[in-house]
Amino acid sequence: MTHDKVYLIDSSIYVFRAWFTVPDHVVNPENEPVNAVYGFADFVYQFLRQTQARHVAFAFDESLSTSFRNRLYPEYKANREPAPKELKRQFVYCREFLQASGLFETAQPQYEADDIIGTLARRMRERGHPITILTSDKDLAQLIFENDILWNFAKGLRNSIPQIKKQFGVYPSQIADQLAIAGDKTDNIEGAPGIGMATAAKLLNQFTSLEELLSNCAKISSMNIRGAKRIQGLIENHQEQLLLYKKLTTIYCDIDFSEDISLERTPPDFPALDKLFDKFGFSKYRRERWLSVLEA
Repeated sequence: MTHDKVYLIDSSIYVFRAWFTVPDHVVNPENEPVNAVYGFADFVYQFLRQTQARHVAFAFDESLSTSFRNRLYPEYKANREPAPKELKRQFVYCREFLQASGLFETAQPQYEADDIIGTLARRMRERGHPITILTSDKDLAQLIFENDILWNFAKGLRNSIPQIKKQFGVYPSQIADQLAIAGDKTDNIEGAPGIGMATAAKLLNQFTSLEELLSNCAKISSMNIRGAKRIQGLIENHQEQLLLYKKLTTIYCDIDFSEDISLERTPPDFPALDKLFDKFGFSKYRRERWLSVLEA
């Protein structure tokens, strides 16, 4: 039996992109900015038109400061500015719009969108569904197994394991280790100072995981890489930090969702959609276009 593809969408990225690219003079009848809503709705329209997806989930980030990673490491993502209230309001609108359209969406206070996607990917893979993850975030490459696709929708790039290995120099299962060693500036994770992604990849090609690397520190200085002795010292002096960083870079795939969770699309709530069309100030053309893609 062939199972439908399941599409898992790192939704916050597409709301942020719309916020920055669609002019903020796009307002609703109450004169509130709805530029992010318009841009996000356009993205979802294009996605549905291209895929006619039957099983899809939109995962959102709920907070920058309530994830379990913040308890492990208070500096986690502390370099990011909180979203302005105008954008937070539009996030709520985007989620209401998906719900009314019969599309599954969710967020969790203790977990990030990455963890939601990781958990749903594992669940749906166990049921025999091939997985496609829509994102431009490198962290999510670690979730790609055989038959899965990482789709950068804006760039039209669909990568599977061979392309990910070529891009990062390591397999998807090693990306959390690579980010722990090299650090991840976007998440305020320092890594081992002076070791970048390419050197981390060389270390992981020799020792398959961070744990194996730390068990074989003494062998690093004899590796055929530039500055091997210095690198050995850096790894030896940051062992505890690196193990902590791996806890931060590893996507958690065991959120307690209901066993019978279904990502299958449900019939749209047309009265709720009509109210939202009015609230957003959608034109007749936008309404008809959206309804046509839902009916397809």
